Amino acid sequence: MSCDTDKKRTAKGRIILNTGHGKGKTTAALGTAFRALGHDHKVCVIQFLKGQGDYGERLMADKFANLDWFICGKGFVFNKENIEADKLVAEEGFALAKEKIESDEYDLIILDEITYLPLFGFLEVEKIVDLVTNKPERLTIIMTGRDAHESLVEIADTVSVIDPVKHAYDQGIKAQRGVEY
Repeated sequence: MSCDTDKKRTAKGRIILNTGHGKGKTTAALGTAFRALGHDHKVCVIQFLKGQGDYGERLMADKFANLDWFICGKGFVFNKENIEADKLVAEEGFALAKEKIESDEYDLIILDEITYLPLFGFLEVEKIVDLVTNKPERLTIIMTGRDAHESLVEIADTVSVIDPVKHAYDQGIKAQRGVEY
């Protein structure tokens, strides 16, 4: 094992939470992923609720050997029509997250939009708390999403609340490729 590998394996990981109603929670998490990849760390991104799409970050993901990317959603949940199907997909995504966290294969795991699972009643917050607090010591986990449950705030080492001051959408400017997606 090289000295750099020894440092990675003995580093104390963190629990980071990016929440709030502003734009940039996932973007901030992916900035950390980019930083970790620059240090040859192994990174896993698990996206809850977001569906398939031509997102720029996903297009880039295939270019990094040390980055695994999983989509565990069918699109944002705006209505109650398919609530049971959405709940099942969320539970399957959580099982995948548990598998990846317990594997001790990664240096950084991003649980994108995970705060919505308890918010929408798809998963008890205690299950997330238990999984994240019992992670391998060296692993850093970043959780993102709006309206984070107080229990997630309590267990996090770092919490950033991203709130909007002004947003282009409010001015009628539509989402742009390479900026919003």
